[in-house]
Amino acid sequence: MLLENRTAVVYGAAGAVGRTVARTFAREGAHVFLTGRRRAGLDELAAEIGAAGGRADVALVDALDPEAVERHAADVVRTTGRIDVSINAVSIRGDLQGTPLIGMSVEDFLTPITTAATANFVTATTAARYMAEQGSGVIVTLSTSASRLSGRDQGFHATGGFGVACGAVELLSRHLAGEVGPRGVRVVCLRPDGIPEAWVSWGMIDDAEPDPEGSSTVKAYMERGTALRRLPKLAEVADTAAFVASDRAGAITGTVVNLSCGAVND
Repeated sequence: MLLENRTAVVYGAAGAVGRTVARTFAREGAHVFLTGRRRAGLDELAAEIGAAGGRADVALVDALDPEAVERHAADVVRTTGRIDVSINAVSIRGDLQGTPLIGMSVEDFLTPITTAATANFVTATTAARYMAEQGSGVIVTLSTSASRLSGRDQGFHATGGFGVACGAVELLSRHLAGEVGPRGVRVVCLRPDGIPEAWVSWGMIDDAEPDPEGSSTVKAYMERGTALRRLPKLAEVADTAAFVASDRAGAITGTVVNLSCGAVND
């Protein structure tokens, strides 16, 4: 198992990506600590992981609250002695896409940027302090291909502040990796394209919504723009997260892993 006897904290564990990552981490042997702002989904996930033979603990933690994140991290370390993996799967308000920048309010533009920058800075730096002290650990962040879209696709999607937010997460990951690398800590960002399985839970478009020209669904438009002619799956993102968090990826840090199915080239 890739993560046997590792301690992993999953922020935003009740969301589509967070749930899948948590299940995969547990299947790979990690003791997962599930966090989020609503308990019902977390308890259900913990029960599912436990029924499958895994280990999961639940805590209500607002990833935007530095004190709450610190208290929880300290509790995890008191319980297990360490934090080996931290992944932030908190939603950064992709639902605010769709309005051209010239028609968007300042609040709607800044909301995803502020959310992404705050949540990822708080969770990543908190974990990094504990990992630096123990001399090892892996921090995983999540971006999307919105950070690298072509001009044509930027115009099509009108990402607003969401694309800027994804770019901020990627830069934060690279900078943090450079600072904590000498202390044995790795930081890796994952960049998937749109994940259809997650669209409904994110409050975004569904498969049936037509593109602005009415010629096909948005999903079909996005698939045509990938080298594989398909979009990534939740399981593929989660499996990659488990790999980069494992010792098998020990030389990988300070980079963005392209999971866009070829929608972007780097």
